[in-house]
Amino acid sequence: MAIPIAELQKTNPSAIIELFTLTMDSSIHGSSVDSVYRFHNGSNHSSGEVVWAGNSYQRFPIQASGFDFKGQTSGSLARPTLTVSNILGTFTTLMLTVNDTTPGNDLQKCKLTRIRTLAKYLDAANFSGGNSDADPTQELPQEVYYIHRKSIENREIVEYECVSAFDLTNVKVPKRQFTKTDFPGIGAYI
Repeated sequence: MAIPIAELQKTNPSAIIELFTLTMDSSIHGSSVDSVYRFHNGSNHSSGEVVWAGNSYQRFPIQASGFDFKGQTSGSLARPTLTVSNILGTFTTLMLTVNDTTPGNDLQKCKLTRIRTLAKYLDAANFSGGNSDADPTQELPQEVYYIHRKSIENREIVEYECVSAFDLTNVKVPKRQFTKTDFPGIGAYI
């Protein structure tokens, strides 16, 4: 964790800001789509644009949940859900554009990065008087997931189920499997 523990343990710590980056792969999603979308839910710090590490994150009605790691000891990986507003048809339009390149894709395999920092470390551009505490290195570890499937789409919302890179279809870890022909002594331990 890059954010000092002392800052989080204060009686009145700075607000935690949650930012999201959605990165598309042009070979899957087409070159006509912008490759990176940056957004935040606007509930903690700002009702408009947030600037972090020199990048602008647009306010967008979004809810993300399920990032917990409780299930890690049982062997299951977190499968967060990302729910976004579709009132203006923004995500339906984006999916239609992507589906022109890969029919039925619905943004599958888009990379979703969750970034969390504290309001006090946001870029100086966010504050009228500047910010002497601005520091783009002060963030919690980034969490990277991929959109696995669309679970709901209607006029109000679009909801996606996300998975880790290890949970994607046709991804095997480790990439190379060792057998007893590679290591003859391994058979004694299996």
